[in-house]
Amino acid sequence: MATFDGRIGGVYAISPTPFHADGALDWDSLDRLTDFYFETGCDGMTVLGVLGEGVKLDADEAVDVAARVIARAAGRPIIVGASAPGFAAMRALTHAVMDRGAAGVMIAPAAGLRTEDQIAGWFGGAIEAIGPDVPWVLQDFPQTTGVVMSPATIARIANAHPSLKLLKHEDWPGLEKISTLRRMEAEGAMRPLSILVGNSGLFLDFELDRGVDGANTGYAYPEMLVQAVRLARAGERDAMHDLFDAHLPLLRYEQQLGAGLAVRKYVLKQRGIIASDAMRRPCTPLSDTARAEIDYLMARLTRRLEALPA
Repeated sequence: MATFDGRIGGVYAISPTPFHADGALDWDSLDRLTDFYFETGCDGMTVLGVLGEGVKLDADEAVDVAARVIARAAGRPIIVGASAPGFAAMRALTHAVMDRGAAGVMIAPAAGLRTEDQIAGWFGGAIEAIGPDVPWVLQDFPQTTGVVMSPATIARIANAHPSLKLLKHEDWPGLEKISTLRRMEAEGAMRPLSILVGNSGLFLDFELDRGVDGANTGYAYPEMLVQAVRLARAGERDAMHDLFDAHLPLLRYEQQLGAGLAVRKYVLKQRGIIASDAMRRPCTPLSDTARAEIDYLMARLTRRLEALPA
């Protein structure tokens, strides 16, 4: 079983869940997808996240998907999305996947929380439910949850729960929030906390400049995320931004709210990683026009990458 020891960094890919056209789970594509992420240099994976369609799986399917990826990863760290409206379901899934070798679980706050006391109290209940020894990731994604967490709230949660190992930062705009959290660390107001960023990596270039540890997202060219993190660590700022700029048109297209998963799955299908871009219902498939636009962006990306210095 992979464990989180020390600082967590690099790229943890957020994996979609592959389906056949009839909605059945596509296990062969899931195996290829797992191999693909690690072959491109990812340090770990997250399954059953927001874009993993976890809410469309039944309880047994969710455990089976997580177990399949954990086994395929052969000791590399797998995070499992365990967010749920109630603590009983969260506890059941957490215990099942930790027993199968997950490195930890990812938890987002329940909708409707507003004050710092409400948010901190809810997370206290969640950690009591899953157990204080289970490593976990705090997903800060107010665009989806509707829950806005200030840096002070995040620090309060981090200081109260040593089992919190990683902040998945997806607030938007969020650059100043990253700087504030890092300053709070330096001043001793918050214990050191690893920060990986989401939002398809839409602001990864400057988020790396602000001091995050890497990315926890699912852009369909994870090799760009991996290389960008490596360039940033090496101090090659211009090269990192040039690489990011080449991907930005497709990355922006993939980040469309409500359409992002469909775009991501289509790109992965076009790249030969998954057999079908099918999503489980309810869903809105891509139009022929959208597919043509994505094909254009992928071809344009290939040309732009060929023009970059080796």
